Amino acid sequence: MKPLNPDHPIVAAVGREAFPFATDLDFDPLVAAAADKEIVMIGESTHGTKEFYRLRAQITQRLIVEHGFDTVAVEADWPDAYTIHRYVCGQSEDVSADEALNDFERFPTWMWRNREVQHFVEWLRAHNIDRPQPVGFYGLDLYSMNTSMHAVVAYLNRVDPLSAHRARQRYACLDHFMDHPQSYGYATEMGMIESCEKQIVEQIEELHRKSWAYLQHNGGAVEEEYFSAKQNAQLVHAAEQYYRALFRGRPDSWNLRDKHMFSTLGQLMEHRSKRLKRKSKTVVWAHNSHVGNASATEMALRGEYNIGQLVRASHDAGALLVGFSTCRGTVRASSDWDAPDEVKNIVEPLAGSYEQIFNHVGGGKFFLDLRADNTATDMLQEHRLLRAIGVVYKPETERYSHYVYSCLPKQFDFIIHLNHTTAVEPIETIPHIHHGEMDETYPSGM
Repeated sequence: MKPLNPDHPIVAAVGREAFPFATDLDFDPLVAAAADKEIVMIGESTHGTKEFYRLRAQITQRLIVEHGFDTVAVEADWPDAYTIHRYVCGQSEDVSADEALNDFERFPTWMWRNREVQHFVEWLRAHNIDRPQPVGFYGLDLYSMNTSMHAVVAYLNRVDPLSAHRARQRYACLDHFMDHPQSYGYATEMGMIESCEKQIVEQIEELHRKSWAYLQHNGGAVEEEYFSAKQNAQLVHAAEQYYRALFRGRPDSWNLRDKHMFSTLGQLMEHRSKRLKRKSKTVVWAHNSHVGNASATEMALRGEYNIGQLVRASHDAGALLVGFSTCRGTVRASSDWDAPDEVKNIVEPLAGSYEQIFNHVGGGKFFLDLRADNTATDMLQEHRLLRAIGVVYKPETERYSHYVYSCLPKQFDFIIHLNHTTAVEPIETIPHIHHGEMDETYPSGM
């Protein structure tokens, strides 16, 4: 695409409609637009930018305090995020926020184990004190197969030890592949072995039967415990399918993952609504590539959909989709899978991209209401390149690795732009490989 200079009409149009911001109080129009929504999805154009994490947390705090949002659901695995849930709900005595984040020890550790997330969960725990229905914190992703299997067995050990024994026998189908879970997908797709799906589905069904009787006997006090076990059992099923889908190509694996996250979100909202005795109001944190409407991007040409598209189809005006963008600065990312994280320089935006347009708008920090009927949104309808940086950043192949064509006003309801951003600050940790689990976000990086 051709470069755009600062005098281009689209720059002037965007500048007229932009809302400059300095603090979270300047986001009043965005927060007001979220007041009557059931779902607000807030993205990020990288997995390693401090300002994205901080502003997303500040906006979420306002949604919780001013509009009664009661659930935060993030692009993280269920059991890891559930440790945070227990912390923010005051169920973990004598545990610090830092310690509650310890379960995030697989690559990329900085994605959730960072100072901005730590500050948010500390705020959320303080906010929840003495509240009969605290705001919850949950994960939507599917990479924690082995951890989730152990969580199911641990739950059943308390509920019905004989059922726990049968669960171990069913999950043993996967034992030979725990050191190299991808080999399971290869072996099943090549017809070398039978898949373990039948045993895993049987386990979900038995868990439901045993827990139903347990719930009837013990009442609602254990309902949250059962719900978490059920989500772990369903995650094992989704992860098993995901390993097999990896060998059928990206559309299959990407769609399966986002379908799982969408399904988990729906079950979570139903569960929370039942507990609250009203409709749940949920904030979702994930990469732009997940929360923006994929049908407005070249992802659709590849046969891919995402949570944002599924939420838009299911909730329509009941959802608000918010994206982020940046032009330059630093980002925390790796040069390859399982490589050490680095502070990497973000290269200048490509000619004709949305980021290049926004770079010429005065002030350097603003947001746009893309739902508005004005000249700016009309001119932004043209499909342009939009940057997406995951946990792996390769500036040397910037165009092909990190840009997609998008119609921005159809992808998001709001876009928040910062010309210059900085790398997120991780909490020091030593990454660990979990048997039976791949790196989070593999292989897309987002």
